[in-house]
Amino acid sequence: MENTRSQMRKGVLELCILAIISERPAYPSDILERLKAADLLVVEGTLYPLLTRLKDAGYLSYTWQESRSGPPRKYYALSESGHAFLAELVTGWRGLIGSVETCLQGVRPPEPDGSES
Repeated sequence: MENTRSQMRKGVLELCILAIISERPAYPSDILERLKAADLLVVEGTLYPLLTRLKDAGYLSYTWQESRSGPPRKYYALSESGHAFLAELVTGWRGLIGSVETCLQGVRPPEPDGSES
């Protein structure tokens, strides 16, 4: 079951990362913190390749900002095409949610004690 949950989380990770960055330019550790708060546990080894891929696709840009506690930091922001791509992903996600909810209408979760009634 954990593998299935992991695959579902990976499927929405790109959407969540773009949504976080759309609010304001973000440093990768800030993105990881927000994902963790949303119970989407991600490691740096997953995040950095995804950020690079989104940047290479033209959806993200970055700037270097000075840090008080070390070297300059790379902050990511959505490009114009990134905003358009995010809007398409959100539309697709909302449509998918509606489709899945339609399929789940007759499904009831099991009782807390594990028995079905």
